[in-house]
Amino acid sequence: MTNVQQHIGSIALVVKDYDDAIEFYTQKLNFELVEDTDLGEGKRWVLISPPNSNGTNSSRTNLLLAKATTPEQISAIGNQTGGRVFLFLHTNDFWRDYNLMLFKGVTFNEEPRVEPYGTVAVFEDLYGTKWDLLQLNNQ
Repeated sequence: MTNVQQHIGSIALVVKDYDDAIEFYTQKLNFELVEDTDLGEGKRWVLISPPNSNGTNSSRTNLLLAKATTPEQISAIGNQTGGRVFLFLHTNDFWRDYNLMLFKGVTFNEEPRVEPYGTVAVFEDLYGTKWDLLQLNNQ
């Protein structure tokens, strides 16, 4: 029997504009632009990833920035999970990243809090998508 090997390659994040989203994620969150390929007819294959993510490009999870094109997709921008936190950005230094994000104008919905599992605060991307900035206790 073969050993099953799977991983999530990309998670689609519906955005209003490719370039605005790339600018936010690379400038405010220091994400890396992994790929930006023109697919024609206004479509692009845009992958971004947090800095120093584990794994090679083929084994790490990337965000696929997917430009909304239908009314249903447009209505989901910033609210893909019905108001819940959608993505969890793990860090090895919460206060470094929190302070840098504040300095760069990232909006936090709450003050940082210490939970039994670690330090966390909810922030929003440029479209209102909710994220957790999270440092687990074992990091």
